Amino acid sequence: MNAPTTLKELMPDTDLAGQQGQDIIHESAHLHVTGEAVYTDDIPELRGTLYAALVLSPVAHGELIGDGIDRDAILKQHGVVAVYTAKDIPGENNCGPIIHDDPFLAAGKVEFLGQAIAVVVATDMLYAREVAKRAKVLVKELPALLTIEEALQAQSFIMPAKGITRGKPAEAIANAPRKITGSTYCGQQEQFYLEGQITYAVPREDDQLTLYVSTQHPDGNQREAAAALNLTTKDVEVICRRMGGGFGGKEGNASIFSQSAALAAHLLKKPVKLRVNRDDDMMITGKRHDFRIDYTIGFDDSGRILGADFMLASRCGYSTDFSGPVNDRAVLHIDNCYYLPNLHIISHRCKTHTQSGTAFRGFGGPQGMFGIETVIEEIAQNIGKDPLDVRKVNLYQDPAVSGDANSMTTQYNQVIEDFIADKVIDQVEAESKYRARRDSVNAFNAKNTHRKKGVALVPLKFGISFTATMLNQGGALLNIYMDGSVCVNHGGTEMGQGLNTKMQQVAADGLGIPVRYVRVTGTDTQKVPNASATAASSGADINGAAVNNACDQMRARLAPVAARMLGCDASAIKFEAGQALNTAAAGANDKKSVDWKSLVKQAWLDRVGLSVTGFYMTPDIKYDFTTLQGKAFYYNCYGAAVTEVEIDTRTGEWWLQAVDIVHDAGQSINPSIDIGQIEGAYVQGMGWLTMEECVWDLKGKKTDDGFSGRGKLLTHGPSTYKIPVASDVPEHFKVSLFDGQNVKPTPFRSKAVGEPPLMLALSAYFALRDAVSASAGHKARIDLTAPATPEKILMACERAKASV
Repeated sequence: MNAPTTLKELMPDTDLAGQQGQDIIHESAHLHVTGEAVYTDDIPELRGTLYAALVLSPVAHGELIGDGIDRDAILKQHGVVAVYTAKDIPGENNCGPIIHDDPFLAAGKVEFLGQAIAVVVATDMLYAREVAKRAKVLVKELPALLTIEEALQAQSFIMPAKGITRGKPAEAIANAPRKITGSTYCGQQEQFYLEGQITYAVPREDDQLTLYVSTQHPDGNQREAAAALNLTTKDVEVICRRMGGGFGGKEGNASIFSQSAALAAHLLKKPVKLRVNRDDDMMITGKRHDFRIDYTIGFDDSGRILGADFMLASRCGYSTDFSGPVNDRAVLHIDNCYYLPNLHIISHRCKTHTQSGTAFRGFGGPQGMFGIETVIEEIAQNIGKDPLDVRKVNLYQDPAVSGDANSMTTQYNQVIEDFIADKVIDQVEAESKYRARRDSVNAFNAKNTHRKKGVALVPLKFGISFTATMLNQGGALLNIYMDGSVCVNHGGTEMGQGLNTKMQQVAADGLGIPVRYVRVTGTDTQKVPNASATAASSGADINGAAVNNACDQMRARLAPVAARMLGCDASAIKFEAGQALNTAAAGANDKKSVDWKSLVKQAWLDRVGLSVTGFYMTPDIKYDFTTLQGKAFYYNCYGAAVTEVEIDTRTGEWWLQAVDIVHDAGQSINPSIDIGQIEGAYVQGMGWLTMEECVWDLKGKKTDDGFSGRGKLLTHGPSTYKIPVASDVPEHFKVSLFDGQNVKPTPFRSKAVGEPPLMLALSAYFALRDAVSASAGHKARIDLTAPATPEKILMACERAKASV
């Protein structure tokens, strides 16, 4: 992989003048490796702290009898202090982040197996968990819809369908020289953050409350807790110093736990900690949406798509959650890098009696891209061409070259201003020696009967912005102290992705000081209010721009102070390398500079304010989510990956042998952090597409309480749910950053790297599909859904060989 090889690389210089663009070490790296990094569960507990656990529904669908619990029986258990249900909530019972249709404690009915019904509070965490686990749930079980197919048949939807029609797709398909019709499926994925869901709720004087939450959206937790307790937002403070991973799973779902803990703490006037174990975490929280994708495609002999008709159907679970924008983004990314002149796409959002599908890295984009890339592979096999050549012939093109005025305009009517997918593809094709690798793979397959190799090159185009326009804003607080040290706070949350390190660099650059002068503090709703979630890959863009805005204001305040000290005009002052420089100094007696610390001290003496707030709103976004039309994204990120795999056709086992990536991070603020994000995203995406399988009990097995057991998630822990580990990563894992910069004025002209690289892992899935195809001499149509587990690979090989 791209690991440092020398001590100098491991410990880069952190005292450089220009901080952006440097490989500054992660601001918490030394704390991570020594175990000193403080996560929510590490916060010293106050005297009298109590512990909470949740009573969960044993059925996927049912009517609660009374409160749904035997309250008296629970209160008699050893160590139990209190138990609360929906009827004990003083205010609104909701944790739905958009539509308020999602109670954090079930009221009257339950709609998935694992839904929280009650909060048990005890003097010890073990007591609370054991009592909650053994508590008898009083419920009348009802029939449940569990799958996409069941929901489609029953016409059960969480919201109305949405779609886009462009051109004349039916006519284009009918008149096309070639046609294919098919269906595919990509599965769910558990976020599997290392640090589970946790909240430590501490009551304060006068009905105030402080919540320490592992969350991507402190503002959401703050507002929802205040609403639940009939408080105002000013009465609730939410703090998050860092998370041990989030991946979207702590954007909305964290409120289930923060509100439950807040309820208990508020009513008992005692500190309450709620930390769920891994099994309960996976049973309660939402996953990546799984999708069924049906398609009918018309194309010509070169593989160019002339017309396309897609039906997307996702399992949204029992409430809306983020299913609206997730499914919208799947529709917006059905094109990936390809121009689809005649397109019809309809998106069904299926209501099922399962956990609500929620945010996950990529937010619908990966599922949309999975659909179009499946089509590309099918076309290539149909006409006997390398899939790369089919990809190239379908790329968006400059209208001046194509002769088609719309060939650089998306299906949602946004003109692409920054298209570089062709250049990125060319670079990774050359760096990976793709054509030679293809020849080598073909030669290997010709010589081997039971072992087959596959290779694939897959590009990506991913739009950056919240599709809810109002969320594209960020805030920051900048404080300078008399010794010259600087404290920065912003609305984003640190979850290991290096956001705070980048903000440290942005602030240091903005003030012209060494990065060691700057500390970025934990996210706090009483420092930066009304902040959007750290999501949509926008954390560095909107918060970095807000920090820049604060630095601009501070420089404007300090420049006159420096000018007076140096005897020059304020316009001549430049902040650089820990000094204020007089750029107009010419004579020997002219004062050339004043050091930062002296400047700050003088500013205080001159009664110049050394605290400022910064703000930013993303400009130039005009998108109508009701019609899925307009400028949805501020800019696009691009990338491409080549993956080579080998399979054993007798067992379905497979090995990842080589990965080559070229990714567009713009002008990177911190290349090492960005490369780390790219590597991690690829591996996580590979997990989704190859091994992470959510298995549900669709038939049921009668429980001791007489319930059917139908609708239970069977893979609810690391013993049954497999994520990639270090041994799954090949020695040849090469990442190159594309040499370019953002066309938009983001901090340092950088681009987002949180979500886009996950889609690079599509190349792993399609390399496996290529290897399966090789098992039948590339003569059979391949039936392989994701995740492509060894069992599925084996059966796909058997079906392919049987059909030729």
